[in-house]
Amino acid sequence: MFDAFHLHERLLKALDKLELKEPTPIQAAMLPSAMAGRDIQASAETGSGKTAAYLLPILHKMLEKEEPATATRALILLPTRELALQVDKHCRDLASFTQIKTCVLVGGTSYTEQKALLRKNTEFVIGTPGRVLEHLHKKTLVLEDLEFLVLDEADRMLDMGFREDVMSIVQACRRERQTCVLSATLEHAGIGRIANDVLREPEVIAIGTHRAEHAAITQQAILADDPRHKKQLTSWLLANSEYEKALVFTNTREHAAQLAVFLQSQRDKGKRDSGPWQGKDRSKSRVACLHGELSQDDRKRIMHWFRMGTVRILVATDVAARGLDVGGVDLVLNFELARSGDDHVHRVGRTGRAGNTGLAISLVAPQEWNLMCSIERYLGISFERRSVDGMEARFQGPAKKSGSKKKKAERPASKTKEVPKAQQRHSFKKNIGKRRKPSGSGGAAVVVPDSSGHAPLKRKGDKAQDKAQ
Repeated sequence: MFDAFHLHERLLKALDKLELKEPTPIQAAMLPSAMAGRDIQASAETGSGKTAAYLLPILHKMLEKEEPATATRALILLPTRELALQVDKHCRDLASFTQIKTCVLVGGTSYTEQKALLRKNTEFVIGTPGRVLEHLHKKTLVLEDLEFLVLDEADRMLDMGFREDVMSIVQACRRERQTCVLSATLEHAGIGRIANDVLREPEVIAIGTHRAEHAAITQQAILADDPRHKKQLTSWLLANSEYEKALVFTNTREHAAQLAVFLQSQRDKGKRDSGPWQGKDRSKSRVACLHGELSQDDRKRIMHWFRMGTVRILVATDVAARGLDVGGVDLVLNFELARSGDDHVHRVGRTGRAGNTGLAISLVAPQEWNLMCSIERYLGISFERRSVDGMEARFQGPAKKSGSKKKKAERPASKTKEVPKAQQRHSFKKNIGKRRKPSGSGGAAVVVPDSSGHAPLKRKGDKAQDKAQ
């Protein structure tokens, strides 16, 4: 029970309203250290409740030690505006019985409005590194009195190239502060370095592991021949699977937009009693697309539709869907494989939350086979192989190499014709002159005919004798 952590009564009242009774493992592990004021480096899988694990101690301390609202007391940095908006909503829910106000600093919204909010000396700021740094440079945000700093999804911020921005923001903060660094994994190449730079004797907490298989999620792989085959499989799976909400992942916004249009066209075919949606519940086929190029208003509208169930199929990219906290996602479909094991974990972590079960299906093209195998090895899992009757792929995995031993390479035969032995030795026998008879022949000189066509050499005396004859 949250009562055991001696949280402020207003926070307990909010938790009761939100029907949050029992702390999750990461909350139970983080709350005592955070309440004691220690720096924390923590990792936990997506959907573990780590947001409340750092928000509750900060809100508790702000209520216990009220300060004049003259400066920013808490700053939460996150990699994307969607995640920042979700954390802001969670914070406002937990602080609903307090006077604590929040300010969100993200791109895609009015800078002037943000500046006006900061002039009111908002105590709690939540934002992305780029926009926060912009306010620091223009001196509309001052962090000299900051008490609490949180780097949430720190591994993702590093992957997105925000290290320099984050370190610039850290340098602008008061040194005497409490800092928390949270990530999906402690094994990220840059997490250790940034933790050394910003934390002081931190408590290191790791709940579960980013490589551990989600026990509540069934993970399957279906082989596909090409993008066209993948589209057909996706449409069939969405029409014939049981789910409340489905997330379909692509690697680019162009592919996300194209796939959303295709799926919507399949729904329209279903209205005409043709295609995979014939006779199916077409309310499940209401499709929307979420990617980084949408305006902030469009993104908010789409997410509202998805949460409310007006849209039940959301096609999204990794960046757009990072940190999405939407209940009722039963199916995750990887139209294209994630580029890394960590990204795969973040994708499938959208389902199977809060004790619910989920299904994650990955469509694997021939060129993605090795990537699938590397993800399986990295995560220590094996995807359940599956096929759809009548839509099986021609590709069934790479051909196995024969196990025969290597044969020694034979030297190719020389193209040069064999030369007769006598002719081969012609150069050695040329101009060899007279051969003397062995001593046993009585000393008579023996002239060996030269086969080269030249007369043998003679001594001067021999020439004179020839003339006389």
